[in-house]
Amino acid sequence: MHANIVVLPGDGIGPEIVSATLPVLEAVARRHGHSFAFQEHDIGGVAIDRHGVPLPESTLEAARGADAVLLGAVGGPKWSDPNAKVRPEQGLLAIRKALGLFANLRPVRPHPAALGASPIKAGLLEGVDIVIVRELTGGIYFGDRTRSETDASDVCRYTVEEIERVVRRAAALARSRRGHLTSVDKANVLETSRLWRDVASRIVREEFPDVTLEHQLVDSMAMHLLSKPRAYDVVVTENMFGDILTDEASMLAGSLGLLASASLGDGRTGIYEPIHGSAPDIAGKGIANPYATILSAAMLLRHSLGLEAEAASIEAAVSAALDAKVFTADLAATGRAVDTQQAAQAVIERLG
Repeated sequence: MHANIVVLPGDGIGPEIVSATLPVLEAVARRHGHSFAFQEHDIGGVAIDRHGVPLPESTLEAARGADAVLLGAVGGPKWSDPNAKVRPEQGLLAIRKALGLFANLRPVRPHPAALGASPIKAGLLEGVDIVIVRELTGGIYFGDRTRSETDASDVCRYTVEEIERVVRRAAALARSRRGHLTSVDKANVLETSRLWRDVASRIVREEFPDVTLEHQLVDSMAMHLLSKPRAYDVVVTENMFGDILTDEASMLAGSLGLLASASLGDGRTGIYEPIHGSAPDIAGKGIANPYATILSAAMLLRHSLGLEAEAASIEAAVSAALDAKVFTADLAATGRAVDTQQAAQAVIERLG
């Protein structure tokens, strides 16, 4: 197979973790007889500096023509003024919207070798295997907003169609796993959440009768996610709730540096990125954890290119590296930590 992959290193540690991941993809291509072409473009803060906008038209056009997009991270203190009219995060929101990527999949499966890095008791983490599906293109992040000297507003709006498509994606995923779907809302207060709950119930009842649906309020879910994480299989929720809950779920894995994500739509093209940020405090030091980005590349192979065996080989190689305690600084509570490139090389050496 030949595939065109657009690479968006972005800001902070983004260029470091992406440059460590590309050799992994190249190694997989050599082993399995594929050809991957990489095109690098700007997004986020670096795009603001070079082009004046967080998402240049050239970047968007390249992404539209690609088979998949691999992204590092955006943002940093240089562009952190919340009152600025142009911000790096706008580029990320805009490219997801433009490509029609409405479902963000974030797997959470703590690795046994990394349980000691989590602040959660190890006994609660054994056997945890969750996928959180976050709606990406609706809700309060995209609603109308106003600001005056005396007040401000952000409108949260959802349509039936927006809810239907992300619930279908999550329910289909649950059907392929353990058959349990948890829908998270705030239906005791918010009208958008009441609509969400009604639509989710109808879709599962009519189209996925073999899937068990459970509703949870977002505040109780925030508690249950840490107190009984083994109880959950697939979790689907709206944009802002998903943004918060997935960062909370990173505590289950022990480090943000282990959690991958895929942003998907109706087609095969998706954006694949680690869920962590740009970590400006360690940028340029060569110590960032590349495993989340490498695991995101595995999701790229699976979801956009249909290369299941190749994706599984990367996941197995990362698991083997962790078994061998090849830990970057975020995981190495005691003992010697490897650098970014050494961690990536450990994965390459363990590829099947």
